[in-house]
Amino acid sequence: MADSPIIAERDGEVALLTINRPEVHNALNAATLRRLGDAVRDLTSSGAVGAIVITGSGDRAFSAGADLDELSRLDAQRAQGVLWAGQRVMAEIERNPVPVIAAVNGVALGGGFELVLSTAFLVLSERASFGLPESGLGLIPGYGGTQRLPRVVGSPVAAHLMLTGSRLSAERAYGLGLTPLEPVRPEELLPTVKRVARDIAARGPRAHASIMRALRAGAPGEQELAFETALAAIATAGAEAAEGMAAFKERRKPSFPPVQRVNGR
Repeated sequence: MADSPIIAERDGEVALLTINRPEVHNALNAATLRRLGDAVRDLTSSGAVGAIVITGSGDRAFSAGADLDELSRLDAQRAQGVLWAGQRVMAEIERNPVPVIAAVNGVALGGGFELVLSTAFLVLSERASFGLPESGLGLIPGYGGTQRLPRVVGSPVAAHLMLTGSRLSAERAYGLGLTPLEPVRPEELLPTVKRVARDIAARGPRAHASIMRALRAGAPGEQELAFETALAAIATAGAEAAEGMAAFKERRKPSFPPVQRVNGR
């Protein structure tokens, strides 16, 4: 369905899931993440696919991240529920016995980057870029970014990206090991990722399930993810986030309230 937030297509044993909210740069609200999780689950349980590809609609954005209109209306308790539901979807993708690949066609920011980090690996357009800009809005990553990114690029690089909101180009992401494949021209992205996915789908599905199970042995556990979600929920409902999101909508520089620290804490 063209108006669905997730469009599912099949090409033999390869499934393509497209985040279809181009009017908001494919932002991930709760409904979109829920539909994405349902689609991955349904395709996996069907036994008919050997690889799943996730991409974004259009040529500008894989996903620009969480839907700020939705987040800005949440108190801490409701934010924790929304964040934890999204966190579970990404954990399911990470643990999925059928490999899930991200085809990154444009910007992948915030929750969009965190979704990418939950996939088995990614294929990049030369237009792809990545970032976790939440701190500039008084927020923190809440879909696993604080846990998964350091495991890929190391703690110093992850800290720099999260504390400064800096972006990674496609070439820089390749150099840091975020992807095993060199970035390709935009028009080559889907043909390339489908070719890789068909190669995966032609191999042993039981072997793949075992490989994915072994790989996730080193993935962040529920305790680490729950800790991040709790901190992200508190941040979402705080004064900094209210000012940061308001400033973003009004296209101005935020004026964050001062922090009263006791003994340096």
